[in-house]
Amino acid sequence: MQFKLSAVTLALATFAAATPVARDTCTTGSLQCCNSVQSASNSAVSKLLGLLGIDVSSVTALVGVTCSPISVVGVGGNSCTAQPACCTNNSFNGVVALGCTPINIGA
Repeated sequence: MQFKLSAVTLALATFAAATPVARDTCTTGSLQCCNSVQSASNSAVSKLLGLLGIDVSSVTALVGVTCSPISVVGVGGNSCTAQPACCTNNSFNGVVALGCTPINIGA
């Protein structure tokens, strides 16, 4: 009986850890408003990365496309009507941002 209880507890803990949580702050990177957040393997994204001289095979995280910074959530002029994301590398003048994690700033 103890084994079954442990197995159920472990399964629930694993499910809870894998479930995305709505956040409104970034703990890794900066808050960005991107037109889309896609995999680097997406054909349009990989072409864009190639044009910027970025080695597509080195990009393992999601890529934000056409991003602009969001300084403070909820302050006039800083709302995001597209896909808000936390991105670790936005050094490409907003064309792309690397290492992005989509977030939900309205929940």
